[in-house]
Amino acid sequence: MAKYKQGRQSIRFEEPPVITHWASIAGKKESEGPLAHTFDFTSTDTLFGQKSWEQAEKHMQQLALDTLVSKAGLTKKELDLVFSGDLLNQCIGSSFSLRNLKIPHLGLYGACSTMAESLLLSAMTVGGGFADRVVAMTSSHFASSERQYRFPLGYGGQRTPTAQWTVTGSGAALVQSSGKGPRIESCTIGTVVDLGIKDANNMGAAMAPAALSTIQAHFADFGTSAADYDLIVTGDLGQLGKELLLQLARDAGLSLGGKLEDCGTLVFDTSAQDVHSGGSGCGCSAITLCGELLNKLQKGKLKKILFCGTGALLSPTSTQQGQSIPGVCHAVCITGGN
Repeated sequence: MAKYKQGRQSIRFEEPPVITHWASIAGKKESEGPLAHTFDFTSTDTLFGQKSWEQAEKHMQQLALDTLVSKAGLTKKELDLVFSGDLLNQCIGSSFSLRNLKIPHLGLYGACSTMAESLLLSAMTVGGGFADRVVAMTSSHFASSERQYRFPLGYGGQRTPTAQWTVTGSGAALVQSSGKGPRIESCTIGTVVDLGIKDANNMGAAMAPAALSTIQAHFADFGTSAADYDLIVTGDLGQLGKELLLQLARDAGLSLGGKLEDCGTLVFDTSAQDVHSGGSGCGCSAITLCGELLNKLQKGKLKKILFCGTGALLSPTSTQQGQSIPGVCHAVCITGGN
């Protein structure tokens, strides 16, 4: 019997796991945005002292993990498990950052939904009694993503108005069976949704239907509505995707009650920074959660949020072969705690 299963797609924890500590690492452009004061470490060097963009991304995850265990007063050997992933082929940012550390690791690929996916799986592992201390972690880097998914920066390609700016950043959260901090009350696992969008420069449109599907499933499984949350935050649809989600919700007769925000529109000042439709990448929702959102939950400025990580599950190969872009969204309900 699945004792914690709720409805079709969701999980409710009998003893909610606790997010006791969190850490965020951000790059230069992110440090110039409105959330700069919430990050633990920022660098004006986009290479982070490394020889390549990919090594810089690996280094960001190392910094995030180092910062996290330092804040928690732990050693890495005291961690039971790390769930992590990134946007790089074969998730080398995550596996290279953890090599030789002797920490049990399960690698993930959820594209930009990876922070929500890793947090959800961490909560399931702790809430199910399989571990006491689990880390959820991810990263992205603007330059490594451009090289892999679109064009090397040296090409000087023109960006379309619908394009988003991949966040250079890494976030990590420590989920424990006990302690003080925000609590993970429940989760909803998303389904893969594909409505035929093929434009890799308009991923907000590809992910918005998946976000709607998961939010609808969460409300149905728990009998809740937007009124039950202080904030419903997606990550990362960008401005265009956020507007599309609102339109899709209206068409479906679903009210989001003015509660919707998006990490892609929070992390940058879209009027002052040239990011077109906003932020994207695994690091976008990661540093927004492991900074602004968890800080506000800890301080009581937010009491209950639905964190909905969205991901576009494309690859360079699928794009080159003319395939449409599947989307996914996973939701994590987090409440403030002491």
